[in-house]
Amino acid sequence: MVFASTVGTRLDAANVRRGFRQAVRNTGLDAGKWAPRELRHSFVSLLSDNGVPLEEISRLVGHSSTAVTELVYRKQIRPVIQGGAAIMDRIFKS
Repeated sequence: MVFASTVGTRLDAANVRRGFRQAVRNTGLDAGKWAPRELRHSFVSLLSDNGVPLEEISRLVGHSSTAVTELVYRKQIRPVIQGGAAIMDRIFKS
């Protein structure tokens, strides 16, 4: 994920965190409990919950393989894995 400044230059990680904390504070939430990484986890969860294949999720988050995605986001990708298991159950019951 790349964030740009108001003049179009790339923001470094510290500036992204600072801006994110300010946005969280503006909502009335405790900024100390939230980090930009929460957006990435939410992104993976939403894709997974909506049936996006693990290979596509892995590519979108920039991982070199699906194994990395599975390791890092095991809880977030559970619906994709469970969906695959249910399909396999249906295949082998026939």
